[in-house]
This record gives sequence, structure tokens and C-alpha cells, in this order.
Amino acid sequence: QVRLMESGGGLVQPGGSLRLSCAASGSIFKINAMGWYRQAPGKQRELVAKITIGVRTEYVDSVKGRFTISRDNAKNTVYLQMNSLKPEDTAVYYCNVDEYYAGPLWGQGTQVTVSS
Repeated sequence: QVRLMESGGGLVQPGGSLRLSCAASGSIFKINAMGWYRQAPGKQRELVAKITIGVRTEYVDSVKGRFTISRDNAKNTVYLQMNSLKPEDTAVYYCNVDEYYAGPLWGQGTQVTVSS
């Protein structure tokens, strides 16, 4: 069984920064892609950023230049550095990890609120 533990959400003023972390633990053989999604009230969950095992990244257009995704394979952890945060970034952020045997797994979600 693979477990995901997210941390790093919170309340921040517009223009501020937050760093999200998602650590995988348990019966891990190999982790392929890792990513972050978000879901705002009344909206569908959307992909924010994704990083492959080959460290290729992709971002939704609205966060390009502001967010950076990275991973530490030794720690089975994915990070999302969020800078220049805007009120429209307010959402619950979920990590998604594709483990070789377990398949795609979701974290429990962490709330990010950008407000003055």
C-alpha cells in the first residue's frame, strides 16, 4: 500500500509564496509521473503542473512563470513552489502520484487561500 502525505497549504496575501510538498511512503517500486491538481469551489479539478520520471515538466498556462514543480526521487517527494500568488489560485490542491504497481494515487488535498 502506498500513502501520500501533503503539506504546505495555508493563507497567503496576493503576491506571496507557498511551497507544497507531497511525500509518498509504503510499498513503492517505482514512481513515474508526479503532479499537482487543484479544484476551486464550483469548478472542475484541473492539472496545475506535472513532472515525469525524466524530469520533463508541463504547466497550465495560468501558472507558467510563477509556479515550479520539482521532485526528489530519493525521498519520493514532489514539490510545488508557488510565487506571485493571485486570488484566482485559491483552491484545494491535490498531489497525484503514478506508482508502477499501484497506479495513479491522490493525496488528501491541502487548502491554499490567497486573500488580503
